Amino acid sequence: MKASSKRLLRAALLALPVLGLAACGSAPTQPERPAAKPAPAAKPSAPVADKGDPQQRFDAALELMKNNDAQQAEAELTALTKDFPQFSGPWTNLGILYAKSKRRDAAINAFTRAATLNPANAAAFNWLGILNREAGNYDRARLAYEKALQADPGDPLARLNYAILLDQYLKQPQAALVQYKEYQSRTGKEDLRVMAWVAELESRLKAATPAAPAVPAPAEKTP
Repeated sequence: MKASSKRLLRAALLALPVLGLAACGSAPTQPERPAAKPAPAAKPSAPVADKGDPQQRFDAALELMKNNDAQQAEAELTALTKDFPQFSGPWTNLGILYAKSKRRDAAINAFTRAATLNPANAAAFNWLGILNREAGNYDRARLAYEKALQADPGDPLARLNYAILLDQYLKQPQAALVQYKEYQSRTGKEDLRVMAWVAELESRLKAATPAAPAVPAPAEKTP
């Protein structure tokens, strides 16, 4: 596979936002036992600020992303992560904005937070695979792709990125071939690029396989 073709493919994969809050809250804490003596009456507390509807705010942030207003979208998503830190979606999309603006460390931190909040967030793991691969952390990238596929075996982007990692970076053609074919099987479409890569790998593996030695024919017995 040509490196330039793969770079174009990876660039296309970087532009996809995640459409959903992907909420995953933590387990509730145990209530404290009441004191033996009644506590004094509490002073009236200040009114709690209305943080608004998280889904509406999230949808508005996504609309800003679609309209390429990255600066305002980042501000809205950052506010969402502070007001509703239990949701995975805002962290994921904030990570996308960081990644697209070349802030790799911040992006990795955001995607890690998103994946921690929701271990079924395949998109966050896929991005962690992309970013770790770009940083040269191939083992971490492989682990991230594998977690993405555990969360969603049918995710075509994670499957294809995993195959590319195995093919071009980890130099494991046989394993890469399995993933390319799984990608083809699950998508059910003829991707000419992947078809060419599969043919190349099959040809290379066939050439590397030593031919079986010819078995000599048994000598005829003379009368």
